Amino acid sequence: MSIAVNLYYTGKNGNARKFAEEMESSGTADRIRAEDGNERYEYFYPKNDPETVLLIDMWRDQEAIDAHHASEMMGILAALREKYDLTMKAERYVTDEAGISEKDRAFLREK
Repeated sequence: MSIAVNLYYTGKNGNARKFAEEMESSGTADRIRAEDGNERYEYFYPKNDPETVLLIDMWRDQEAIDAHHASEMMGILAALREKYDLTMKAERYVTDEAGISEKDRAFLREK
């Protein structure tokens, strides 16, 4: 089981993208990716909303998320969110242990 959290950062005047760019250029995103239990940490830009950035943040389990929330990284993240005056919306998903069904796989184009 993995836990995925989709975080939507929204700002004004391109601030959400500036936030994501600073997370990457400062090495902060890489430090989070290196945390025990992190399985994915990627930013995406919605084509129809230039003021929002989507972060897909995936963790091995709740304990890994709790450790991340207790780490110094949360202070850095909070300061950057404040710097860029961002609001957030979160969605949480738990992966299905069975994975993708054979019926669903029929609709995928894989390597």
